[in-house]
Amino acid sequence: MDSRERLLELRNSSGMSRKEFCEYFQIPYRTVQDWELGQRKMPDYLLQLIAYKLEIEGLIGKQK
Repeated sequence: MDSRERLLELRNSSGMSRKEFCEYFQIPYRTVQDWELGQRKMPDYLLQLIAYKLEIEGLIGKQK
């Protein structure tokens, strides 16, 4: 699974819209849009931090 697919999976499992996700993580909407559409690659460390934060705050279940 590439970072684009993983980001979409995380966002969808959190139940947030793209706008809500952007506001929650304070990431510009266009940046997340570009990551999800595969126009830009998301840094791996940031993807891991997002997954960790969502898990710790109970917004998603345990991720592999």
